[in-house]
Amino acid sequence: MRLSRHRNYGNPALISFLEKFAREVPKVSNWPGLLVGDISQPRGGPMLTGHASHQIGLDADIWLTPMPKRRLSREEREEMSATNVVRADKLDVDPRVWTEDHFDVIRAAAKSPQVQRIFVNAAIKKAMCREAGSDREWLHKVRPMWGHNYHFHVRVFCPRGEEGCSGQDPVPPGDGCDQLAWWFQPSVLHPKPNPKAKRKPPMTMAALPAECRVVLKSK
Repeated sequence: MRLSRHRNYGNPALISFLEKFAREVPKVSNWPGLLVGDISQPRGGPMLTGHASHQIGLDADIWLTPMPKRRLSREEREEMSATNVVRADKLDVDPRVWTEDHFDVIRAAAKSPQVQRIFVNAAIKKAMCREAGSDREWLHKVRPMWGHNYHFHVRVFCPRGEEGCSGQDPVPPGDGCDQLAWWFQPSVLHPKPNPKAKRKPPMTMAALPAECRVVLKSK
């Protein structure tokens, strides 16, 4: 989706996972396939807008909108809106939109051994905790995060033997369902703007890994 953003590039390990997962989705849900949002830029690195992650090609945003039963045109992929599955008060999912298929697709991603963690809106995590039943071993990978009410974010493990790829900290044990109360406090759901907050300084080459200089100097 949004091909004009040029964020449809990823590490071969991530692309392999997405292709395999897209084939699996119709087997676990009524979705015929996936709509994939941002992955990474052609050569990775920080982006001008959005995303502190998505810099090394191991992260992908998967829309919470089922792929239609046809190939979308390039124009449709630019203009089509994603589906917000969270209720207006942000306290739970919207029952008019959230379906069993949403649950099944996210669970299937979490059960993949290639996936290290998944970010979803806290309301989605709340719904999945409620609907998971006794099969809960995969829930620890599904982590609450601000936003993520239109898509879920998938991070795969560093490929074996890939130099320069540092793995993230392991996901904490437990399903995390007993740690959601903080996310639904009024001060967290509706934070007040902080006039004293300092803007982040612009990104400079000195703040980036040395490998980035090689990329910039290459033809």
